[in-house]
Amino acid sequence: MGSKAYASGGVDLEAGYEVVRRIKKHVASTARFGSMGNIGSFGGMFNLAALNIKEPILVSGTDGVGTKLKIAFEMDKHDTIGIDAVAMCVNDVLAQGAEPLFFLDYYACGHNDPAIVEAVVAGVAEGCRQAGCALVGGETAEMPGMYSDGEYDIAGFTTGVVDKSKLIDGEKVKVGDILVGIASTGVHSNGFSLVRKIINDNKIDLHSYSEELNGVVGDVLLTPTRIYCKQVLDVMKDVDVHGVAHITGGGFDENIPRILKDNMGLDIVEGSWPILPVFKFLEKYGRVDHREMFNIYNMGIGMVLAVSNEADAKKAIEILAKHGDKAYVIGKITDNAGKVVIHK
Repeated sequence: MGSKAYASGGVDLEAGYEVVRRIKKHVASTARFGSMGNIGSFGGMFNLAALNIKEPILVSGTDGVGTKLKIAFEMDKHDTIGIDAVAMCVNDVLAQGAEPLFFLDYYACGHNDPAIVEAVVAGVAEGCRQAGCALVGGETAEMPGMYSDGEYDIAGFTTGVVDKSKLIDGEKVKVGDILVGIASTGVHSNGFSLVRKIINDNKIDLHSYSEELNGVVGDVLLTPTRIYCKQVLDVMKDVDVHGVAHITGGGFDENIPRILKDNMGLDIVEGSWPILPVFKFLEKYGRVDHREMFNIYNMGIGMVLAVSNEADAKKAIEILAKHGDKAYVIGKITDNAGKVVIHK
């Protein structure tokens, strides 16, 4: 039974109860080995002992989706944004070699719309299935006055595990290592404040079809972030991966150097992979300097692996291809300390 007093303050308890009913099936679809407990408990549980890892190191990550949400609101499309929330977290823990185990989401809104919440959580569940992790809990917060009608925020938290002997901490990275870039699906979930400025400044209708993008503008921009967990973990079984960089905000210039030692730099060969049309579109209509684009966006490369030699690079690319991912040798690590050189 709902509270009349709470309802007078703008909180609909019955809508909250319906949300729980709606999302149970989505949560159940993410169960994996080691997950335990049911939705509705005060805490999410996971049995780490079930994994039988000799020296387990836990790796955690948290993130949100940023102003990409504004595009979802304008398109009234809510079923993929949850994938982004999962991807931004699990791809980060993967960079340390960790397999994501479980995920929790936080959804905040001004007023609960059970259909929208279900669509968002269905996306979260899909992201968890892609990553191989269990959705073990979350929080739906209804906060009247904090959010405009029809708007919400979504953020997430994940924990992964890696055996200490297989932890990727950058210690193996060396000058001469080959960089394998794995294709992105689009803008992913970074740089959307600039995306939205470009759209607004040029009065571009998100619902319009663009021949340059070969799709509806808003739909192309909402293409969910690629989740790389299962395929990269497969690569790690057969290839000695020295370092992993998740290409998020800050593009190439900020993210790949995070795996380097102080005496190292990068040599990236532009043209060794296809730059997606969406980046050419943003560069053109935003009148953004071409080199600066690499300091903002992923430019078609969502994750980079550093490996020892060409043979390992070839093996990694072959394994990734079996998962449906295109990957390319995009450059190498140099002794040009602190320099990120991108050239054709």
